[in-house]
Amino acid sequence: MKIAVGLSGGVDSAVAAYLLKQSGHDIVGMFMQNWHDTTGTLHGNCSWEDDLDIAKMVARKLDIPFEFVDLSEEYRKRVVDYMFAEYEKGRTPNPDVLCNREIKFDVFIKEANRLGADKVATGHYCRLASFESGRQTTFRLMAGVDTNKDQSYFLCQLSQEQLSKAVFPIGHLWKPEVRRIAAEQNLPNADRKDSQGICFVGKVDLPVFLQQKLAAKKGDTVEIMSDFYNNCPSVPADDYKNMAIPYIYTPHDGKKIGTHDGAHFFTTGQRRGINIGGHVEPLFVIGADVETNTLYVGEGQNHPGLFRKALFVNRDEIHWIRPDLALSEGESVDYDVRIRYRQPLQKAKLVMQAEGLYVIFEKPQRGITSGQFAAWYFEGELIGSGVIS
Repeated sequence: MKIAVGLSGGVDSAVAAYLLKQSGHDIVGMFMQNWHDTTGTLHGNCSWEDDLDIAKMVARKLDIPFEFVDLSEEYRKRVVDYMFAEYEKGRTPNPDVLCNREIKFDVFIKEANRLGADKVATGHYCRLASFESGRQTTFRLMAGVDTNKDQSYFLCQLSQEQLSKAVFPIGHLWKPEVRRIAAEQNLPNADRKDSQGICFVGKVDLPVFLQQKLAAKKGDTVEIMSDFYNNCPSVPADDYKNMAIPYIYTPHDGKKIGTHDGAHFFTTGQRRGINIGGHVEPLFVIGADVETNTLYVGEGQNHPGLFRKALFVNRDEIHWIRPDLALSEGESVDYDVRIRYRQPLQKAKLVMQAEGLYVIFEKPQRGITSGQFAAWYFEGELIGSGVIS
């Protein structure tokens, strides 16, 4: 089988290519350039040119063909423009999830097909399984064996069609094993640090990056005291709708303690960038109103405003990796859920209603953030996901 391996310059994709070649597959290494602009990127991080040079070195070491593809225009339209639009609405998107759905397992697959490849392989720490039902094959996206590196969350928006073209050669390995294999094969990136930051952009100063399209704008920072919630009415356990609604504040609910440069630059749970002193414990963002450009903060990492018992996903933003397990209106099921990468799985009940999906957690969750993805699992399999409202 001919397989295109997305060589990123990192050790994971390099070992993925090595393992596939050892298994007898016809391998071609492909490097994606997805971003040119360095506005807002932090100095001292490897540029895409460095990644490209190392990817070429890996291909030469493994003696496999190498291809370069520039997908930057599609990346800008499908990922970066979406990022700007979401931040402008006061939501916090996850560009890595979008990058996988829109670029790595869509545009990149088409480029690979053009070169005659049947499938695309990446260095993600996750696994694929499948089963036959009649004449139909159903693919199962399983968590990686290395629970500390499991990256299935980033693939939570993939479809059955995309999974049918995907290969994940290192999902059964632990990271130290991957490093060991790379060292044994003298791969040039065996000791290279893992990349960080936005997919294909790198580590950025987010406000500076966003100011390419979103203007800075002075606004009030208002502190909400912990006793504010003493006057909030309790919500019945079966009132999913009100349970999932984020706290809504007005400037009259607290005290102005400073200013900021734009509410759309902040996200729930954020600590950095508030830049207001005079408190015993750090301040955290508990809300941002982009209409009035007001930032709401609370003191301490256990401030009540940071916690919610439930979240909601609009019906048109629900995605089932396993369509055969999709809930019908009125149905409910207990699953494990995470709302961010590397968060330990949390027990929750999913309830489908006419308007969308409610996720009610066994324990209140810290930092539920609009625009991020909630992903639900059952016994290590990623079943579906949705954008948090």
